Amino acid sequence: NVAHSFPTRRSSDLVSDRLRRTWSLALLAVVLIADRWSKLWILNDIKLPEVGRIEVSSIFSLTFTWNRGVSFGALKADGELGRWALIVLSLGSAGWFGWWMWNTSRKLASAALALIVGGALGNLVDRVSYGAVVDFLDFSALHFPWIFNIADSAITVGAALLALDFLLEAREERAAAASGAKGSDSAPAA
Repeated sequence: NVAHSFPTRRSSDLVSDRLRRTWSLALLAVVLIADRWSKLWILNDIKLPEVGRIEVSSIFSLTFTWNRGVSFGALKADGELGRWALIVLSLGSAGWFGWWMWNTSRKLASAALALIVGGALGNLVDRVSYGAVVDFLDFSALHFPWIFNIADSAITVGAALLALDFLLEAREERAAAASGAKGSDSAPAA
């Protein structure tokens, strides 16, 4: 009988991982479906490209624009080469963040990454289908200069939650280090 030195995982850890992954994939799907549905609604039902702008309230309008860049219009790519470069960049980013989402054990990080990947995939579908991303949410009356979409919102909220998770993790590590230091300063028992 040879003993293996492979690390073993408790079944509760495996269930927890499975549950975290399931919820993350569900959140990713919700973002992707909501983004896709909203864009199809804007294009096909509201026909916002023909209308141009619909004032919904004093602070919010639906304003149609094609975004040839990434979130909030950064990195504009007008030609085919630029479009395909952004497609490859989006695929690579979604793949990397998706891998991270799948492998992290932190629940908040997993949810944040699901938002980011769902948003990236939502905009990727547009870029492949139309050559540009459909943007229509306009809060310019609040002096917010960008027109954006649900995918952009998910990416932004996901990035903020990921930053929060980093801060919480750093705080947990400092607390663990401090409690470990207190334990090592105590005198040995006689």
